[in-house]
Amino acid sequence: MSVEGVRVLGKVEGDHAEIVTPEALRFLAVLHRSFESTRQSLLKNRQLRQTRFDGGALPDFLPETAHIRNDPTWQCAPPAPGLRDRRVEITGPVDRKMVINALNSGAYTYMADFEDSNSPTWANCLDGQVNMRAAINRTIDFKQSNGKEYKLKPQGQTATLIIRPRGWHLNEEHILVDGKPMSGGLVDFGLYFFHNAHTLVRNGFGPYFYLPKMESHLEARLWNDVFNLSQDYIKMPRGTIRGTVLIETITAAFEMDEILYELRHHSSGLNCGRWDYIFSFIKRQRYSKGAILPDRSAVTMTVPFMQAYVNLLIQTCHKRSVAAIGGMAAQIPIKDDPKANEAAMEKVRADKLREVQAGHDGTWVAHPALVKIALEIFDKHMLGPNQYHVRREEVKVSALDLLNSNVPGQITEAGVRANVAALLVYCANWLNGLGCVPVANMMEDAATGEISRLGLWSWVYHQQKTAEGNAITPAYIDRILDEEAAKVSKIGKSVDVAKRYIADQMRANAPDEFLTSALYAHLPHNHAPARI
Repeated sequence: MSVEGVRVLGKVEGDHAEIVTPEALRFLAVLHRSFESTRQSLLKNRQLRQTRFDGGALPDFLPETAHIRNDPTWQCAPPAPGLRDRRVEITGPVDRKMVINALNSGAYTYMADFEDSNSPTWANCLDGQVNMRAAINRTIDFKQSNGKEYKLKPQGQTATLIIRPRGWHLNEEHILVDGKPMSGGLVDFGLYFFHNAHTLVRNGFGPYFYLPKMESHLEARLWNDVFNLSQDYIKMPRGTIRGTVLIETITAAFEMDEILYELRHHSSGLNCGRWDYIFSFIKRQRYSKGAILPDRSAVTMTVPFMQAYVNLLIQTCHKRSVAAIGGMAAQIPIKDDPKANEAAMEKVRADKLREVQAGHDGTWVAHPALVKIALEIFDKHMLGPNQYHVRREEVKVSALDLLNSNVPGQITEAGVRANVAALLVYCANWLNGLGCVPVANMMEDAATGEISRLGLWSWVYHQQKTAEGNAITPAYIDRILDEEAAKVSKIGKSVDVAKRYIADQMRANAPDEFLTSALYAHLPHNHAPARI
């Protein structure tokens, strides 16, 4: 295939040839040439902002956009078909079996994930696109080696499909336009939109997206510009697309109104991306002792800075008549221990009850078995399709509330080891092309890996001690790494790469922005210069 200025470095064979077509590549080239310079400028803005935080500045509400926050008159677009009631949303990677199980799970929507639970090998990304197209055309099926078959339930009994493309920071090194790698997010969005948007509308829905990792309203404006150009390109009415923004960075928490405003003709709400939010809280305040947190298990949704974030998100969404979606329940069923399983499921029930009583319009689960539990809670306590009427007008959240890291808890040896084990196992599996991994009865993805990485880095950098009295030094982490690596050596050589990466991070003066960017070059068949 020949498209002027476009080079595809990865193999395109079999079903992938129906995705990577000349027409689709021309569309991707238009997106790249229209928006790449803005993307790079916005990524530079993140660096400049970080420099100010490193110098002692604190995140705050923007004075120049106060008029948007204070104007009660503007509203977002009404809910699109299939998005009025989102009480339980299931999320997961885009492999074929997961797609069928998620669509059949009984959840109201399914967020098919090209981001944190997908290892972005070229094959995974294109397989995901093939699976999305087959699901939308209702031709998707799967047969296991033992003969078990998976097929979609009838129309009307499957979840509404929402796609999460990669964040603005990630490249797709297999597609070059004018010699430069494309944005991974624009590749994921562009291929999906180009091939499926009109079919989705004919099916009674639309092209719906979850937008991750944004740090400012200007990054939301860029997505809105992408939406407008894309709809014009395929002659689709503007406003057909819907995007839900994950508020999973500390800076975005101060710009919720502004983010909704930029996307107001395409917005379907905000989501509490709780795991990435904790990661961002530490990362953006990395040199501040005020951002040192205890064990990951102690940083619950009821600690001050997390509770402030939730309350502000619900208030902001309902003021603008869009959905406020709650966070992920990462627990998975424990099959061989009924008592431990019931304790884990009770945690899920308590979490979902807290969310629905706070005013959330829906929640996330990572495993089909949790759909029924979450539905029971929301069905009992949310009698209508949503809770937009719960205005939370009593909420008054200040900048200091969002930064209040007064979290009860300790840094324990068990907590350090849990972080090391989760991070090591996750990175090793991710390097083997698996982006969603069960570890200690929790479903780990890149976000939970990142909490573990920044938590460990913060404890080492700030010379913390465990409650048992051990200094948390690089050498201390090395010892635990050796012990944990010995337990998972069967994963393969990727354990050694992951172990080396983690050890290097513990000695870094500044942590990497994202482990997914740092390790991308080591993915199978990926084209990027190796860093480690």
